[in-house]
Amino acid sequence: MHDLVLGDVTVTRVTEYVGPVGMTPETFFPESPDGAWQRHAPWLAPDFLDPRTGLCRSAVQTWLLRSEGRTILVDTGVGNHKERPHSPVWNHLNTDFLANLARAGVQPEDVDVVVNTHLHVDHVGWNTRLDGREWVPTFPNATYLISRADFDFWDPAGGHRPKLGRGNQNVFEDSVAPVHRAGRTVLWEDGYRIDAHLTLEPAPGHTPGSAVLALESGTDRALFIGDLLHTPLQFVEPDTNSCFCEDPELARATRRRLLGRAADTNALVLPAHLGGHGGAEVVRDGDRFALKSWAPFSRV
Repeated sequence: MHDLVLGDVTVTRVTEYVGPVGMTPETFFPESPDGAWQRHAPWLAPDFLDPRTGLCRSAVQTWLLRSEGRTILVDTGVGNHKERPHSPVWNHLNTDFLANLARAGVQPEDVDVVVNTHLHVDHVGWNTRLDGREWVPTFPNATYLISRADFDFWDPAGGHRPKLGRGNQNVFEDSVAPVHRAGRTVLWEDGYRIDAHLTLEPAPGHTPGSAVLALESGTDRALFIGDLLHTPLQFVEPDTNSCFCEDPELARATRRRLLGRAADTNALVLPAHLGGHGGAEVVRDGDRFALKSWAPFSRV
């Protein structure tokens, strides 16, 4: 199953890529406690850890929401034909993402809102497509919701030196600036209500403008948390950051706060990059968290 109904909102999982990302746990998650990956390997493999190569496995996916008659995309993946000289896994991809979106019943013209939880290379790529030699909005009728904090941080004119280094090279220029020039962006600051069921909230740490999309409809709750976590190991070891977190202390605090909220409200946690079932419900386990159940999506 790739569809889930939460109150009056339908959630569909649309994948772009599932597989290894060329990094070992020690490189991707240098703060992992000693032996953590080995202890948890029985349930992390094979969806999140390749037992043969020892490499982390990840998914790049978009959450497609249908709410109050509108079509909403949460994150847009890597994109095709993008020049990514310092991110070889994502360099010049040519995937069937738009065909996957069409199989979910959505053409680019149908999209009303695009949410970028933050502006990393693997969250904004399909914001644009190549038209001849020009990058143009892939979703020409959509409003692109981007936090002003991330927009300013990743704008090369700002002179910031991110932890991702040159891994985000060209991303602002080919996947963010074109939609801004086209007048399709809303740069929000303290929060943004999309409709009665969906609200964007600041969740800084991974990047200055990282955001979470909170769904509340009827008795159902979900948190679309972007890169608040990249692996389910971070449910049980919530102080473990990825190597890409701009503010490690703030990232840990934000992760703990939102996982606690998810546990206390029985909210489904839907990160951007979990393969397998794509997300989970969690419960408190002392000062950590434990898996209550996987999301009811089919494994990928």
